[in-house]
Amino acid sequence: MTHRPQRLIAMPVVILSLLVTAAMTTPAAAQDPGGNDLRDIRLGKPVTDLPEAGYVNLACANDLRKTLTTWLGWRDCPADASGFHAIKFGYDPVTSPDGTIVAGHPVALPLLVDNAGTVSGLRIETDPKARLYVRKKAFLFGIQVKSRYGLDGWSCTQAQPNAGEQPVGGVYVRERCTKTTHNRSIVVERNLFRKPDQDMKNFVDETRMTILRTKD
Repeated sequence: MTHRPQRLIAMPVVILSLLVTAAMTTPAAAQDPGGNDLRDIRLGKPVTDLPEAGYVNLACANDLRKTLTTWLGWRDCPADASGFHAIKFGYDPVTSPDGTIVAGHPVALPLLVDNAGTVSGLRIETDPKARLYVRKKAFLFGIQVKSRYGLDGWSCTQAQPNAGEQPVGGVYVRERCTKTTHNRSIVVERNLFRKPDQDMKNFVDETRMTILRTKD
């Protein structure tokens, strides 16, 4: 049995190993930053061009009780303050038996459609309910996203721990990075910390990405 002090010492080594792995692993299409943004979804496409096959559980992101039969029901989702109709969706388990996963991470996927019916944005958020082994890597997804759109040209800020936050295994991340490229404005937020009342298996570990279409 491994004693607790040994586990604490080993944690930074594990996180360092994960950081190295993330730097070497990028999502599909990383070599083509002008390609699709996710599978066959590309910002700027009319929502009518999105395929029906391969996607399931379409619903209004602000009210999951309001389900959609197809993408064409986007108008049934009220526009938010930014003027977007947000549709949450998942991958069809028939074609994606591992679930709704991007670059190895279980995620939630809201698609943003503007009032003209154009795909104008996409959010990708790591799943906080994922298994611990997978969830502890969630903050690394942001590194993979940045690699997908090119490691250069990001503007990043890193916060410092406050009284209600502690590092996890000696690592603390409260990072927000932005970049504009290929008619896209991208925001990547990464968090890794523990609150004082959380045990060793519970901590904040997440990546949130928002990509919005900019004017041509």
